[in-house]
Amino acid sequence: MPATLSSTKTAAALRRSARVSVELLLVLVAAAAALWVMGRMWSVLWPLIVGLLLTTLTWPLAHFLRRRGWPPALAASAVTVLFLLAAAGIVALIAVPVASDSAELTDGVTEGIEKLRQWAAGPPLNIDDAQISGGVDSATAQIKDSVGSMVTALFTGVSTVLNGVVTAILALFLMFFFLKDGPRFLPWLARQLPGRLATDIPIVAARSWDTLGAFVRSQALVGLLDAIFIGLGLWILGVPLVLPLAVLTFVSAFVPIVGALFAGLVAVLIALVSNGLTDALITLAIIVVVQQLEGNVFQPIIQSRGLGLHAAVILLAVTLGANLAGVVGSLLAVPVAALIAVVWNYLREQLSDPPQEPETGDGGRAATSAQQ
Repeated sequence: MPATLSSTKTAAALRRSARVSVELLLVLVAAAAALWVMGRMWSVLWPLIVGLLLTTLTWPLAHFLRRRGWPPALAASAVTVLFLLAAAGIVALIAVPVASDSAELTDGVTEGIEKLRQWAAGPPLNIDDAQISGGVDSATAQIKDSVGSMVTALFTGVSTVLNGVVTAILALFLMFFFLKDGPRFLPWLARQLPGRLATDIPIVAARSWDTLGAFVRSQALVGLLDAIFIGLGLWILGVPLVLPLAVLTFVSAFVPIVGALFAGLVAVLIALVSNGLTDALITLAIIVVVQQLEGNVFQPIIQSRGLGLHAAVILLAVTLGANLAGVVGSLLAVPVAALIAVVWNYLREQLSDPPQEPETGDGGRAATSAQQ
């Protein structure tokens, strides 16, 4: 006789499903409200996030100085000054060689434009100077017609740059205060929270701090591998400005997608101007191969070991972050995913039942008595 569905069990399953659905909906609404509040506070949160990431990068040196007896304020000041000097040194390492070779690069760009014009004038395009002049005049007229939008875009770009400068200054000040007073934060936080939160929140915060440090160190290692491989390829090809391009590649590794595209475009343009089309194409191939290795091999493996996340989770997190918030989303996707994993693992620890000791029979008790 075929089995029939139980109306009682079916109704109970539906009620349980409805209750779970309502609870899940409430959780999603609360998450959406939290994200909306964070969006309204983004002008404050963004410098705070950058300051925390910089602090994870510089804290080992500050901790080393404090262990050697340096006062917290002096150690934080020294590390902040050293960080600023290192940043200025990186800028000088990129700018000075470029400035010294600027005349040669300008001549190369002019020569490259002339070669491109001669190539366009020959077969198969057969574009004469009159057509090129007409195209230039048409482009000029179109630019004049869109002056208003260009001015708006210019002011938007200037505003973005100013916001970036303000964010960088605030992040540096926050980094100094985090280096100076960071170890006192968790005890202070524990005293401000009631009940069990005084234990749970500091534990999660400490684990999150360790996770952020692992993320910054792994990202720096990935950038170093990119700089070494791309710089080695440029050196073999004889492309000028190898060291500045390698430093630019390392720095841009901290800005996913856009940073890699910008550094690669600069390297290809310099190879095209100085060495010609063939070496430029080879440079492009080297950059594409290295970036593919970074995105599919280096970054997932290194970050998965440092953050405790599977490589597939990291790839999906970066993709989702880029779709939701663009460059900023792709930059924060991996640390956010790692922090979510930290919170989830802690909740699992607290919600799990304690392991039960296996029951021992008479033989087990006899063996235990014999051992005693």
